[in-house]
Amino acid sequence: MKRHIVRSLGPERAIREAYGDFLVEIGEDERVVVIDCDLGHSTKAAKFSERYPERYLEIGIQEQNMIGVAAGLAAVGKIPFTSTFAIFATGRPWEQIRLSVAYSNFNVKIVATHGGVATGEDGASHQMTEDFAIMGAIPEMKVLSASDYHSAKSLLRAMYEYEGYAYLRLVRPKSPTMYEGEFPYRIGEANLIKDGSDVAVVATGLPVHHALKAAWELEEEGISVAVYDFLSVKPYDEEAILDAARRPKGILVVEDHVFWGGLGMAVAAFLAGRGISVPLQFLNMDDRFGRSGKYAELYRLYGLDSEGIKERIRRMVA
Repeated sequence: MKRHIVRSLGPERAIREAYGDFLVEIGEDERVVVIDCDLGHSTKAAKFSERYPERYLEIGIQEQNMIGVAAGLAAVGKIPFTSTFAIFATGRPWEQIRLSVAYSNFNVKIVATHGGVATGEDGASHQMTEDFAIMGAIPEMKVLSASDYHSAKSLLRAMYEYEGYAYLRLVRPKSPTMYEGEFPYRIGEANLIKDGSDVAVVATGLPVHHALKAAWELEEEGISVAVYDFLSVKPYDEEAILDAARRPKGILVVEDHVFWGGLGMAVAAFLAGRGISVPLQFLNMDDRFGRSGKYAELYRLYGLDSEGIKERIRRMVA
């Protein structure tokens, strides 16, 4: 766990923009090859194609083939980055990821944009809210989740430097920046971004800045809230969970994901395994699909925005 206190929110930036920007930064490494499935302008991978067209493979809507090609490239020493929407990056080629990449232990980086119900108006068919579960079920898979533009850059660099396969979830909407710039990151670490003494919020991805805003506003009501940014869902930061469990009013786990196989279930299992008894509550997509609507409307509907988080914390301390 690292202490990385955030004191204000910066201008909004699209988290997925970090992907294209980072690829351009590492493009001089001739081992890097980028593969996309007809969505390069949405995933921002197309930025790489403008600088290094000879190492950018646009293979059309062939997600399973994309993973097979990536595995082949990794077998000859390349570092392939694959990208498409989260619903297509994880659901369609899961068997290929499991066998061709993970079982074969190839150095493939899987980057998924448009994760979670935050995908919005595209509706449940495109809202991947099960990716932590299905990717986390693969042995030794690293499952990462960016919370803002700068954390995305930091996670991408960690993936690039890591010798092995990994999955990163990015999202569609713009969001406020929390971190001032890219920072050194070791896979598995969480950041304590606000300290507090009553309740701990353990959050990942886009809901993190909502949790931070809620915590600041609750301070005015005399409720002290700590906020942890879990940039790695698997492996998770055990030290951070133990630290969160010190808060007398308990832990609230917030994620844009179904409950089953998500961060909340992992936190619960870890605490139970250690015999630690602490009040524990969850804000997530529970056991349901999303629906079509604007991102802000959906986060309000499912309680994932700052108002929903504040309301739950108030009940925890009552």
